[in-house]
Amino acid sequence: MYPIARLCVEMALHRGAPDLPLLAQHVSHHRCWPWDIDLFMEMNNGRVLTLLDLNRTVLAKRVGLLKILKERRWGLTMAGVSVRYRRRIRPFEPFTTKGHAICWDDKFIYLQQAMIKRSGEIANHALYRSAITGKKGIVPPKDVLSAMGHETVSPPTPQWVQNWIDADATRPWPPQFSDASI
Repeated sequence: MYPIARLCVEMALHRGAPDLPLLAQHVSHHRCWPWDIDLFMEMNNGRVLTLLDLNRTVLAKRVGLLKILKERRWGLTMAGVSVRYRRRIRPFEPFTTKGHAICWDDKFIYLQQAMIKRSGEIANHALYRSAITGKKGIVPPKDVLSAMGHETVSPPTPQWVQNWIDADATRPWPPQFSDASI
């Protein structure tokens, strides 16, 4: 179940936070609650993605994207993600989530996010491909950024991000499954 109460708390905590520049980082602080864990007594990988979503939602508010989405009746969706899980987050453990936009192309905006343990260790790192959608499909980022009052030229795409974009383009769609029965 989506943590609506947590989202409301995050939005309330940051309602008076200053606006952020387009590529700035939003930082949020959390704790791993018992309902976030799996059978191995660590934060569930699906919950990691959900809590990263909370960080992105407040980031979108602070950079002015949510306002434009509401005005234009556009939607925001995630079109891909690659996550590295490196350290466990245990029950009741506090952690910090950081996230920001990196660059964009003709269809997508790329963001990175991480959860950082109190010790400073990176618990996980995610690279997201996000899309803004309208009645006619994907809204080009240049149109979205223009509506937000920003220049539409992307910063250079880091090589590691481009590598992911290129590798993902080779992935078959729809996915292929063998007909072998188990």
